[in-house]
Amino acid sequence: MPSPLLPITNTSSRHASSFDPVSCLASSPSSAFFLSKDGAAAHGDPMANLLISSPFDDEKAASVRPLLSGASSYASTVTPASAPSGFYQQRRRRSASESSLSSMSDDGRHQSLGREVADAASETFVLTRLSLKLLRCLGVGYRWITRFLALGCYSLLLMPGFVQVGYYYFFSKQVRRGIVYGDLPRNRLDLYLPKNMDGPKPVVAFITGGAWIIGYKAWGSLLGQQLSERDIMVACIDYRNFPQVTIGDMVKDASQGISFVCNHIAEYGGDPNRVYVMGQSAGAHIAACAFLEQAIKDCGEGESTSWSVSQTKAYFGLSGGYNLLELVDHFHRRGLYRSIFLGIMEGEPSLRRYSPDLVAQDPNIRIAVSRLPPIILFHGTADYSIPSDASKNFAETLRRAGVKAESILYEGKTHTDLFLQDPMRGGKDDMLEDLVAYIHAGDTEALAKDAVAPPRRRMVPECMLKLARAVSPF
Repeated sequence: MPSPLLPITNTSSRHASSFDPVSCLASSPSSAFFLSKDGAAAHGDPMANLLISSPFDDEKAASVRPLLSGASSYASTVTPASAPSGFYQQRRRRSASESSLSSMSDDGRHQSLGREVADAASETFVLTRLSLKLLRCLGVGYRWITRFLALGCYSLLLMPGFVQVGYYYFFSKQVRRGIVYGDLPRNRLDLYLPKNMDGPKPVVAFITGGAWIIGYKAWGSLLGQQLSERDIMVACIDYRNFPQVTIGDMVKDASQGISFVCNHIAEYGGDPNRVYVMGQSAGAHIAACAFLEQAIKDCGEGESTSWSVSQTKAYFGLSGGYNLLELVDHFHRRGLYRSIFLGIMEGEPSLRRYSPDLVAQDPNIRIAVSRLPPIILFHGTADYSIPSDASKNFAETLRRAGVKAESILYEGKTHTDLFLQDPMRGGKDDMLEDLVAYIHAGDTEALAKDAVAPPRRRMVPECMLKLARAVSPF
């Protein structure tokens, strides 16, 4: 698994040349800078638009290179005058070679696994701290306190399932964690490989949810495990969250991750001619924005692009929201306050720009929209976080624009039933079966295997699943 090299900097100037989003958030909220609508820096109300100021931007941070060359990595040695010329250099090279060979041993592999676990734990820790700092800046009221208590109970009830999924994520040989797809922070993806890699496999590029604030690639572990068991490769794409960035950069990250999958998945055994894109909740919104943006670029003259919507077979949206003008008040009532949401979406004027349903209605880009691949939207009718009408209306808009689109509604299913509770329940999972059927359509051999696939085992007792559903804050 490739791992990024960290730049070595002079400790005396460390604070002037390195960026740590956690330390920036840890500063007093009153000292943070906010951007007004015209882009000028000004002190503002954190409830209006919360952004992180940094000594320099992420692109400059990514351009920093190690100050020490590879030659200086050898330990310094005092060479006696009697020693033959090059003797100690040869000995150091021989020692380095022996070290490389020994790293292939079981101990070396265990150490590598330990480093991977430590890296994943570090990323999760940073993510959690960013979320807590965000809440501290915004202020935690009664509604947030009750929701956090409900979230704690919900997580505790599903803990038997989370433990099993976590063990699979960290210790399964079918999971490749932290593959780098870009130069910016969190430009990483996790790859879930089928056990049987006897030929190129269909690939799902998955964008996780998380209310645009706590999204993380590991949230897709359960889906990755489910689909890899059906001979489908899954790439869970990570992206930067608010308050590190706003929606525009999230869409850029997702688009870059999709580009990597389209152009490089063959190197990992995937079939570049069978790439599907999928998003869940906020991830469904981000992925839909990336799709429409790319379709418009595909129709532009001289536009430089790294991927095309024609490289994808279909888009799957799970419990997504696609018309922000209709959802902003709904989110406000649910606790994602209007001022916070507008900060995430770069202000009220940008709500239309980042509403795929409204963008697709623009007659000026009708040709671009008509080039989209088939769109399949899954949604539960008892979803209170994002009403199922969001998927129904978006599918109808796309059909009017000439796109092959449909919405599949699951009666009585909530926002998390389709993504968490149903997979942990075991047995037959309707949404998973529909998803696999679309991906394997036309592949008679794969369909025959699906017909005799054993039912998934239960991960959490039914009583705990029902309690979790009752206390879920989503």
